[in-house]
Amino acid sequence: MHMTSIPFGTTDWAAVETTVHAGETGQALWRTQVFGDSQIRVRLVEYSAGYVSDHWCHKGHVLFVLDGELHTELQDGRTFTLTPGMSYQVADGAEAHRSRTRTGARLFIVD
Repeated sequence: MHMTSIPFGTTDWAAVETTVHAGETGQALWRTQVFGDSQIRVRLVEYSAGYVSDHWCHKGHVLFVLDGELHTELQDGRTFTLTPGMSYQVADGAEAHRSRTRTGARLFIVD
C-alpha cells in the first residue's frame, strides 16, 4: 500500500452516510471514506447478528475487530475467531476468505 495525496484530516464516523449490504443472511452496514490518489478505502462496518457473507472475498484488507465476535473462514477450510482487539491482514489475490458472526461485530477495515 502506497498512500499519496492525503492531507491530514479527521473523520467523524457518525456523520458518514451508511450503506446497507445484504449477506447470505443478515446485513452489513458500511460507513466508507476513500482517500488519496491510491484510493485507500477505510470503512467502519457493522455486521448484524446472524450475518453470513454471500461471497468469497479476494480483496486484501487490514481488519480490526472493535466489538463482537467475528469468524473468518478461508477457502482452504481454515477458520479463525477474532474478538475485540484482534486483527487480520491478507493481500489482494491471496487466500480467499469470508466472514460470519452469530452475535454481530463492529470492524474497522482498510483496503
